Amino acid sequence: MLKAIKYSATGEEIGKVDLPEALFAAEAKNPEATIYEVIKCYLRNQRQGTAAVKFRGDVKGSGRKLYRQKGTGNARVGNSRTNIRVGGGNAFGPIPKNWNKPIPKKKRRLALKLALTERAKSNQVIVIESLDFDKPNTKGAMELLTKISPDKVRKLILVDGSDKNIVKSFSNLEYVEMNRADSTFAYEILKCKNLILTEAALSKILEVFNK
Repeated sequence: MLKAIKYSATGEEIGKVDLPEALFAAEAKNPEATIYEVIKCYLRNQRQGTAAVKFRGDVKGSGRKLYRQKGTGNARVGNSRTNIRVGGGNAFGPIPKNWNKPIPKKKRRLALKLALTERAKSNQVIVIESLDFDKPNTKGAMELLTKISPDKVRKLILVDGSDKNIVKSFSNLEYVEMNRADSTFAYEILKCKNLILTEAALSKILEVFNK
């Protein structure tokens, strides 16, 4: 069974905690391929797909032919909205597109467990009793992180719920990201070097993703 260092709410090391095998001992026939496929779909689904241009039928302007077809010596152009004139429409620009691709629930959860297992095997999982802030306190949050994870690497903090004081305390710190334990994703875990969970978040992630 993998273990993680446990800290008190003030940042003092108080021992080690056993990480539940249901989340931190995942195995797969081809874990790299599973994680790759899930993360690729996840990043694809983040695309808004709202890039668009105005075609000649969308721009503002008259539909009247600018001058007669023959006899002027000019090119045989149409109205002012044609794509070859300044202010006209675009001929081959992007149009809105739905990039969403569903991810199978079992595969999504397997990728999450594989990511958690990888972080645990690398000794990059930290458990803290709780995060208690009566008010937003960036200085206190920085002092706490200096004690439990002093390295200047990207950190992901998972909490149970969304306490505004906790979010505001850590939101301005460099290399720090936050998320709810019940909505975390494999990409977020692998993107960060250190994973910090509160005891409540560890229980929550076990409750939600071990079904």
